[in-house]
Amino acid sequence: MAHQIMLAVIVLGALGIIFAVVLYFVAQKFKVIEDPLIDEIAEVLPGANCGGCGKAGCRALAEAFVKQGSMEGLKCPAGGDAVMQKVAALMGCVAEASEPQVAVVRCNACFTGERTKVHYDGLRDCSFANSLFNGENGCQFGCLGLGNCAAVCQFGALVMDSETGAPKIDEEKCTACGACVKACPRGIIELRNKGRKNRRVFVNCVNKEKGAVARKTCDNACIGCGKCTKVCPKEAIKVENNLAYVDYNLCIACGKCVNECPTGALVAVNFTPVKPKPAETPAVEAPKADAPKVEINIPQPEPVEVKKTNE
Repeated sequence: MAHQIMLAVIVLGALGIIFAVVLYFVAQKFKVIEDPLIDEIAEVLPGANCGGCGKAGCRALAEAFVKQGSMEGLKCPAGGDAVMQKVAALMGCVAEASEPQVAVVRCNACFTGERTKVHYDGLRDCSFANSLFNGENGCQFGCLGLGNCAAVCQFGALVMDSETGAPKIDEEKCTACGACVKACPRGIIELRNKGRKNRRVFVNCVNKEKGAVARKTCDNACIGCGKCTKVCPKEAIKVENNLAYVDYNLCIACGKCVNECPTGALVAVNFTPVKPKPAETPAVEAPKADAPKVEINIPQPEPVEVKKTNE
């Protein structure tokens, strides 16, 4: 009995040694040597894995940098120029400066008060609700207000407004990663350049229906009247499919179109409000003082006696 136990132990031990040797040689044969630069670049990246760069995560982006050997066509929107400069220093190349961007919600949705036409009581998911109905406010193009965009934001830059129920973006926290843009099934969120002095103008509507129909669902809908295009000095505004669009590459943020829009669909961000001029009061003439009366004594001639003489 003891002999059989010893034999089993020897056989199993020998098999273990043989398998270990085989695994060692296989591992050495097929091992992948990873460039240490990948780890260095991955340490510099934010680590949010937001997918704004188009890759699966930050490490995938680091691998793409090293594999390509340059920074052309690759960018970390969450890290911005500061992170790209660090990556460029590690790779020994020059990073091109890019225009900072921010996400904007192109919808003036409100899910409280008179605008609410129906009440949705179902799965709180925008993609699911989009396949069922137009929305609580009746607009088939507008925001559904169920918060898919806020759920995917890794930086806390997008929250649902407690008063209106619509998404609200914090510009200071937004990194323009684009996660919210991909999450919106109706495409109402867009990345736009921050603009000069952080000022920008955009059309706060995506409704492509004709003006009369669009106004039935929203008072601030774009009606495609084209008045904004006529006052734009840079021809930055185009009207297509009953909807105006501002090209941020051409817009100089003069604000003329905002003042011309009859429905308030055009929005100006970070503009200094113009103080109303004080009403001009008509000048009141002071009443003329009556000239003091001056009595002048004019001496009267003394009467002259005429004596009659008898001829």
